[in-house]
Amino acid sequence: MRINEEIVTLTLPYSDQREKTVRVFIPEHEEGETFPVIYMSDGQNLFEEETTRFGSWLTREAVREEQSLNGRAAIIVGIHNDGSPLERNNDLTPRGVGRVTGFLRRNLAFRAPAGEEYDRFVTEVVKPEVESRFPVKTGRENTAFCGSSSGGLECFFIVMSHPELFSYGGVFSPAFDLYAKKDWRKWIEQAVRKDTEMPFLYIYTGCGDRTEKNMWKGEQAVVALLRECYPQELLREDLKPEARHNEEAWRPVFKEFLHLFLSR
Repeated sequence: MRINEEIVTLTLPYSDQREKTVRVFIPEHEEGETFPVIYMSDGQNLFEEETTRFGSWLTREAVREEQSLNGRAAIIVGIHNDGSPLERNNDLTPRGVGRVTGFLRRNLAFRAPAGEEYDRFVTEVVKPEVESRFPVKTGRENTAFCGSSSGGLECFFIVMSHPELFSYGGVFSPAFDLYAKKDWRKWIEQAVRKDTEMPFLYIYTGCGDRTEKNMWKGEQAVVALLRECYPQELLREDLKPEARHNEEAWRPVFKEFLHLFLSR
């Protein structure tokens, strides 16, 4: 029996007596068919072009196209930022990398960076709930995380912290500039495990506006550190000089990431 695609909305407990909206896109499929899964930050910007403030990633369209062309599809799990920009910045900025500094620190508001709590929410609340309720292929080889800007930073933090859970990371326009290079060096050296298969990292930046240029500077510093100690076959760097810091730029990059993940 053919089952139509759908989006299912969940409300899951977060921290500080908060809840978060999580939406799960299940592509059209045959009964009993299962799919790899991509967890993503900023779920409010992933699906509908007409209802988002900044535009949409059009992830449904990307999955439909991949399914039509290559017969492969993925479940997309979008974790919403339901609160203010301040709340988002805190949720997607880990404390453990180092002291928040740099260009972005002067241009973003922070109360108490709490990326570790977001990490716990993804791995201990969202992931088990999704795997118990939806037609998901389990195991690290079938599981990816993807995000942009602060979400790209948090994506990097999550997949590097949990190589046993995630095999791919889509690290788009990451806010690496929030930390000094010396702090990144210390964190990366302890995160890269010689006895563990690490995730494939697709690291992308543009350079088409001031924000994206600063993202690129931070990305260059982190990639230089990864070149010293990370398996090079698991590292892909993508630069689009004309691309700006927005959803329109991330759409085609996500399509490429989706294709690579499903072609692995």
